[in-house]
Amino acid sequence: MFKRDTKPSRMKQVADFFWPSIGFKRSTRYLGYRLARLPGTPYSLAAGFAFGAAISFTPFVGLHFLFGGILAWIFRANIIASAIGTAVGNPWTFPFIWAAIYHVGYWMLGRDHSGDGGFSADTIENFTNNLFHDGWQSVADIFSAVLFPMLVGSIPFFIASWIIFFYPLRALIRKFHDKRAKALSAARSQRIATASAMMKERIENRG
Repeated sequence: MFKRDTKPSRMKQVADFFWPSIGFKRSTRYLGYRLARLPGTPYSLAAGFAFGAAISFTPFVGLHFLFGGILAWIFRANIIASAIGTAVGNPWTFPFIWAAIYHVGYWMLGRDHSGDGGFSADTIENFTNNLFHDGWQSVADIFSAVLFPMLVGSIPFFIASWIIFFYPLRALIRKFHDKRAKALSAARSQRIATASAMMKERIENRG
C-alpha cells in the first residue's frame, strides 16, 4: 500500500543516502521510530545501531555483522540494532566509503600513493582469498599498500559516524518510549475508570 509506484534509480538511492530527499531530520526521525519498536533501552538501541553503522566504515567486508555484534555485546548494546546499522554499508555506498578511508588513511600516514596503483573493488576480496589459500606472505604487499591505510583512515570515520548516529537516535528513541509509556498509562487509567463506572452502575442497579 505504501510502496512507491516507481523504484528510484541507483544514483537516486546513493544520493538519498548522503543527502536524503526527505531531509536528514525526517529521515533520522523515521529511523529512530523504527528502532524504538525493538525491545531495549534508548541507549542499547541507539548504541547498537551506531556500532553497526560505524563498523561499515572499516575495510572488514564480510565481517561487519560479526564485529558490529561483538562491539554491541561488549558495550551492552542491542545486537539486532547493530545488524540493522550495518546496512549503512552496502554495494551503493561502499565505493565512496572505501575511496574516502583509503585517501584519508594515506594522508594520516603521510604517504605518497601516486605510484601504488590504488585499489579496486576486488582488492579486499582478493586479499581474503589469497590469505586463506596462500598464506600471509601472498597478501603482505596488499595489506601494506592498501588495507592498512584503509584501516587507519577508517578510524576518524568510525568515531564520527558513531557520534552522528548515536546521539540523535537516542533522543528520538527516548522520546518515543516516553510517549508510548504515557499512552499506555492513559489507556490503563481509562480501563480502570471504565471498570469502576461499570461496577458502580451494577451496584446502583442492584440497590
